[in-house]
Amino acid sequence: MNTEAEKRSLLLEMIMFATVDGHLHKREHDFLKLVALELGINNEEFQDLFHQEMKPIALKSEMQRINQFYRLALLMHCDGVLHEREFKAIQQIALEMGLNLSAVKRILEMMKKSPNTVINPIVLMEIFQEQHN
Repeated sequence: MNTEAEKRSLLLEMIMFATVDGHLHKREHDFLKLVALELGINNEEFQDLFHQEMKPIALKSEMQRINQFYRLALLMHCDGVLHEREFKAIQQIALEMGLNLSAVKRILEMMKKSPNTVINPIVLMEIFQEQHN
């Protein structure tokens, strides 16, 4: 992430995704707040994002898109409840990002089976790289 607008856009997309099931769980809010902190977005600006509607800025590099997809997948799992709307929404977002749907489904299945939903970053990248061959 280079610009402030890109950072806000990334976080705004995550906020929109977190509320796709009609509820923002405390763990989801805490996760979003942690991401905001890592992006250098202060608490006032973070809270303001919950009242904004703007189209997310398209991420240019595949690495950025994969990272954003993975953040969304972690967010999807952090409340401990997997809603069908979240599952459909994350697949649609991944498609719009230009990510391979087969790789996306594999990652989501691995996360579901993992005891803590975390996937080794090397494995994550390998799964997406396999689709290029």
